[in-house]
Amino acid sequence: MRSFSILLSLLFLIAVSAACNSQGQVATTMSEETATVENNPVAFKYDPPAEAGKVTTVDESDDYWRENLSSQAYNVLREDGTERSFTSPLNDEKRAGIFTCAACGLPLFSSDTKFESGTGWPSFYEPIDAAYVTQDEDVRYGMRRVEVSCARCGGHQGHVFPDGPKPTGLRYCINGVAMNFAPATDLGIELEEK
Repeated sequence: MRSFSILLSLLFLIAVSAACNSQGQVATTMSEETATVENNPVAFKYDPPAEAGKVTTVDESDDYWRENLSSQAYNVLREDGTERSFTSPLNDEKRAGIFTCAACGLPLFSSDTKFESGTGWPSFYEPIDAAYVTQDEDVRYGMRRVEVSCARCGGHQGHVFPDGPKPTGLRYCINGVAMNFAPATDLGIELEEK
């Protein structure tokens, strides 16, 4: 029975790896202070961020998103694509700060909850506020997964898996191209450097 459980665990890990594999290319650039998505002028358009626990949704047309997002960001955020693993500068981002939705600027994850998962995508064990992300069942590609999207604009961020560290045991596997990074020093907040 134990070997059957191990086999199921291995199959799950293989499926997770396949689920997070490449479907598009990342188009992020690293400046001195932040990683930003190329040609993405709407990154912080909807600031100030939502109040804690409360989100006002953004309902823009498909044409709007196509015009205002890079092709790679559009593929991930609006077409549920996946960037290639180990291609986003945000995977290696170690500074204290906030990771926001690249489409609407909603603060989704804090550097305090970021961890090295070894998957090649930025990983977090919990969002800043549970109300800032939506979770839906995703049964594409013959797998059962939980898709994570921005609660404000509906932009696809990635998936959440039950194999993360304590205290939640969750791993939010997020596409770097779906996020922007705002350093804590620029925001005037205090967070720990990793």
